[in-house]
Formats: sequence, C-alpha cells, structure tokens
Amino acid sequence: MFALRIFKARGIGRPFSYLNKNGFSVNFASRIKNNKVSRLDMKQLERLCLLLKCTPNDIMEWHQDENISVDESHPLNEINRPNVEIDLVKTISSIPLGKLQEIENLIKEKMKKAAP
Repeated sequence: MFALRIFKARGIGRPFSYLNKNGFSVNFASRIKNNKVSRLDMKQLERLCLLLKCTPNDIMEWHQDENISVDESHPLNEINRPNVEIDLVKTISSIPLGKLQEIENLIKEKMKKAAP
C-alpha cells in the first residue's frame, strides 16, 4: 500500500500536480493520488525517493491480513503503521514566531548529530 502521508509531511497538498510537474506520467500520478498503486517499478520507486527525500519504507505501508499470523519480530512490522498523518506545515504555522528559531536550531543540531 502506498503511503500518501509522505506528501502531507513534505507540505505537498496536491500530489497529482506535484508528480506530474516533476516528470511522472498522468496515469502514474493519478494512481498515486487515488491510492491505486498495485505495483511499483524499481526505477519509479527510486525517482520518488529522490524527489521526496525519503526511503522506500517512508513510501510503502504494510497492513497485516487478519487471516495470516506474523511474528512480532518480523521485519514487515516496521512498515505496519497506524493511519496517522503528519501535517508538519499545519503544526509549524501554529507555532509563535518567537519559538520558530529555537525549534529550527534544535532541528539543525539533531540533523548534524544524525549525519554520517
């Protein structure tokens, strides 16, 4: 299952237009927008990851079939996420301007520590 929440997290309100503008076909962009992706070519996956600055695990979601038992330690559980949307743009727009610089500095510091 394709995770549309990556677009919202990146502040992209219109995934169809964004994908089409960035060289993806109308058909592909429509399937993404309508969450009708049944298969994804590896080249398309790579292009999406580069465009959205993410990994395949940020794009794909797995929802366990209720008829199949999967061990808790199975790696698929890493992409079995609750349907929680991240709307960072909305969150940031509600923060008082005086606090934004402090938050930006914290983020920059955290990203420096995470860099290889």
